[in-house]
Amino acid sequence: MTPRKLIILGVAKLLLIAVAFGVVYSLYGCNTVQGVGRDIEKAGTTIERAGSR
Repeated sequence: MTPRKLIILGVAKLLLIAVAFGVVYSLYGCNTVQGVGRDIEKAGTTIERAGSR
């Protein structure tokens, strides 16, 4: 292999790793946003119950 091909393969591997980390972090972020939404919904339900008493 020529040095140029090795450089291209190295860059391709780094790009693939970066994309994989991006996908993992975006999925982690979606779960976090959903969790916050559930917490806010529970707080709203509690406030509604307290207001109806």
